[in-house]
Amino acid sequence: MPPLREPTFLILTALALRPLHGYGLITEVSELSDGRVTLRPGTLYGALDRLVDDRLVEADHEEVVDGRLRRYYRLTTPGVEALAAETERLQRNVEAASTRLRTRGWSPAARPATGGAV
Repeated sequence: MPPLREPTFLILTALALRPLHGYGLITEVSELSDGRVTLRPGTLYGALDRLVDDRLVEADHEEVVDGRLRRYYRLTTPGVEALAAETERLQRNVEAASTRLRTRGWSPAARPATGGAV
């Protein structure tokens, strides 16, 4: 499986704990990314359609709230496996980068304020 794009990774991560509906996913993705990733409904539902087609996510249940239908989605077993594989891939990349940065003498406390070369 190719690497997941960040919004897809965050959607799967949001669904790792419990089923969520669209607005819940939008909110959870924003929180997980510290506000860096903001999903618009069209983007979210397009991503959910692809994830359903790929069998990584499936509809869990529906409920009517204030006269509007809410469809909840949940992670499937292949979705859990894809999220775990991507998490491991990202962790290996972080470890490799951290090792090289430490070799250069970098530490989070010594990070330059201007983004210049260390």
